[in-house]
Amino acid sequence: MKSYRKKSKYLFSIIAFVYTIGVIAQDVKGTWKGELEVQGMKLEMSFNINEENGKYTSTFDVPLQGVVGFPLEKTSFVDNTLTIESAKLKLKYVGTLEEKNLNGIYSQLGQDYPFNLVKTVKIKPGDLSLPSSKETLEKIAALETETYKYSVEDFFMKPKLSIFRISPDGNYISYRKIDEKGKNNVIVKNLSTGKEAVAIYEKEDLVRTYFWKGNNRLIYLQDKGGDENYHLFGANPDGTNNIELTPFDKTMVQLSNVLKDDPNHMIIQMNKDNKQLFEPYKIDINSGEIKKLFENKDPNTPIAGYTFDNSGVLREYSKLKEGKYIENFYKNLETNEFELRNQTDFETNDGILAFDYTTEYPHDAYLISNLTSDKYEVYTYDLKEKKILKTIFKDDTYAIKNIVISSKRRNFEIDFYSYEGAKETVVPVSALYKKIYKKLHKKFGEKEISVLSYNDEETKFIVHVSSDKLRGIYYLYNLPNDSFEELGNMLPHLNESDMAAMKPISFTSRDGKTIHGYITLPKEALNNQKVPLILNPHGGPFGVRDSWGYVEEVQLFASRGYATLQVNYRGSGGYGKAFQKAGDKQVGRAMIDDLEDGVKYAISQGWIDEDKVAVYGASYGGLATLQSLIKTPEMYICGVDYVGVSNLFSQLENFTGIRKSYIQWYKDRYYDPENPEEHKIMTAVSPALNADKISQPLLVIQGANDPRVKIEQADQIVKNMRDRGIDVPYMVKYNEGHGFGHEENKIELYKTMLGFFAQHLK
Repeated sequence: MKSYRKKSKYLFSIIAFVYTIGVIAQDVKGTWKGELEVQGMKLEMSFNINEENGKYTSTFDVPLQGVVGFPLEKTSFVDNTLTIESAKLKLKYVGTLEEKNLNGIYSQLGQDYPFNLVKTVKIKPGDLSLPSSKETLEKIAALETETYKYSVEDFFMKPKLSIFRISPDGNYISYRKIDEKGKNNVIVKNLSTGKEAVAIYEKEDLVRTYFWKGNNRLIYLQDKGGDENYHLFGANPDGTNNIELTPFDKTMVQLSNVLKDDPNHMIIQMNKDNKQLFEPYKIDINSGEIKKLFENKDPNTPIAGYTFDNSGVLREYSKLKEGKYIENFYKNLETNEFELRNQTDFETNDGILAFDYTTEYPHDAYLISNLTSDKYEVYTYDLKEKKILKTIFKDDTYAIKNIVISSKRRNFEIDFYSYEGAKETVVPVSALYKKIYKKLHKKFGEKEISVLSYNDEETKFIVHVSSDKLRGIYYLYNLPNDSFEELGNMLPHLNESDMAAMKPISFTSRDGKTIHGYITLPKEALNNQKVPLILNPHGGPFGVRDSWGYVEEVQLFASRGYATLQVNYRGSGGYGKAFQKAGDKQVGRAMIDDLEDGVKYAISQGWIDEDKVAVYGASYGGLATLQSLIKTPEMYICGVDYVGVSNLFSQLENFTGIRKSYIQWYKDRYYDPENPEEHKIMTAVSPALNADKISQPLLVIQGANDPRVKIEQADQIVKNMRDRGIDVPYMVKYNEGHGFGHEENKIELYKTMLGFFAQHLK
């Protein structure tokens, strides 16, 4: 592996970010693909050639490196010979076009390499005839004619400063900062000198997350165009040695254990050897050298999770049985063999939060469990003897969400736990965190306060403060000095007093269940004026919930005079296993009833103009949107379907690769098409199969690379309605997946949506 990494690194230094091909002759426009060979290593690249008014431009793709659509500097063509030069990258390419081949020489740093390409067809996902034109969507956006204090850009611009972290030694802070090109780079700042350096440049693909690993390395994740095949990258704080650590094609990386006490290694999971199975690897964060730690061999009973202790020793794994049961195997430290600890399922289960290092007994651990209760609780547990030792948190109303344990420096004591009811609540336990949170609440009141990062000495803390009206402000809290330094306000141009309050609500469903949710009312409603309503069902649907806090789209809608209703319908998480199980076999049915009951509740409070109700949701929320328009068309005036499921049969077919093991889970929670009665229900609640019943105006939005809900599902809805003569505006972005991540796409999306709502709700 070391030799491969050296070759790969050398190869990439020669070719990555240096290829510019402008293949031009009779018909040179299009995509050209080839392999460049250096020292026995091959790298596939595609070059995309465009021509406009006799001027040629080109971009290139390097799939192995996650590079897509990278713009190139200079392209010219004379006498059937293509010449590409880049002074910045010190390269030159000269190629001759011969029918459907481009044969040439690539030169860099005094080295020449044969580089021949073949013209290919670059196929975009979905039916390319269906998406609406840019002009059509702009006309819809222009229907919002009123002028407001805050623009769409004001709500959806990337924060200039965000995601602050502190290095373990406390000498540096890192954060994301928008540059003049709109890229969200990662900056490292020396707290003593104030000197800053770019550690990670964001290029075509978005940096999804990053964190410190020791004092000398930053780790980050990227996928390709939203396909969710995340790869692991590493960079030094000064930007050097920035390399891809997992350059494996069609492989997804998941984080398992960062191994805080090992500065050079961490544990990840990859489906490298079998796309259906994840296996754990110990990876060197400087070189990318990997070592497989355990084999996951059986696709029929795959291992679905691994638990490592602080030393990187695998102590337990969870195996999926029959697609519906979870078998937990714990390691007997005397025999070094894994033994079955218990069998659970997706709704009644337990899991190791952390090992209890406050005792000498190696089998003590903190477990989160609902095996003996409706809500999740935490207790210390003897894994060897399989018995509860002490209950740490138990409540009949709220399920625990998280527990945080200190480091060895303070003998692994519990610092705090948190739970979520109407709002998230942090309960400090240790003396240190009782002191810290007392200080924080004294300064910031009852806002949501989170400690995100701290140095090893626990003298400096990165604190994030937010609320339903505040996107968030980062502070550096110096404990010895009891001082606060504001690091960055995520959206300083938005005044809290102009934002709308998110109000927790509850109501009784038609079959007697207590349903919780939130209503956000614009100022017009607070002045006793009935306002239009946007029902906004969340995705999931199982185990997910809406939460109190700042939501950009909700504040945008309120600023335009719309109320937003968010309902945690049956099946949602956080309200106990009985409430979640009540959603089984109710997709598109009782789940939709809960939404209707929520709308009726909001209308009954006198807030809402019942003739101006829209429904808009994403993912499962998209299915809920479409099914609502089918089931109760009299209730809604229009709808917006965003990356929404429309065909439950198609969705089941999408359970391939790593999702294949969960087919039975899908059949148990949703419906089993092999059961004749459930097949009928599945057909009835698949909007794409009943789209002839949709008559209200509909806007459809889709990411072309969506791996969860394929673009074909959106195509089915649009095609069905257009075949019936109903105009359906359809926005597709070919660099997005399951939800838009690029700022310019988000802004276009919401401008179009506001124009659509203005047309039908005003």
